[in-house]
Amino acid sequence: MGRITELLDTAHHRSQTNAWSFAGALLPHEAYELLQIAPGTRLIDVRSHAELELNGVVPGAMHVEWQSWPGWVLNPHFLIQLAQATDPESLLLFICRSGERSHRAAVACADAGRGSCYNVLEGIEGELNKATGHRTELNGWKHRSLPWTQG
Repeated sequence: MGRITELLDTAHHRSQTNAWSFAGALLPHEAYELLQIAPGTRLIDVRSHAELELNGVVPGAMHVEWQSWPGWVLNPHFLIQLAQATDPESLLLFICRSGERSHRAAVACADAGRGSCYNVLEGIEGELNKATGHRTELNGWKHRSLPWTQG
């Protein structure tokens, strides 16, 4: 069994265990590895434009906003914009700040009939450390020292 198959099988198992409708869920380091070895895989950053400017971006990620700031208004054109920006055969890995909005984006994508939709658990900044009030201290893309740049 190849590494791509191992990563996707692990992601599928997580999704099945949790009864999620999308294809799978990946930890940040697994998503990064898949991006490196699986041609056509796309990382879709669903954070708001404001978050990209304030908190940085992952090089090579596509941006399709799930909700807009201010007000966290749902993007009514999300699925159309996603379809216009991606190949229908691509593996789509959705990421946000903590993994919650990307989860909803992956569900919407799967519910719309797109098959290869994956959520990146933990997101870019990870869970909030309640002891310090900060993110990036417990988990997430940045915590795992994966590539990102300040926007």
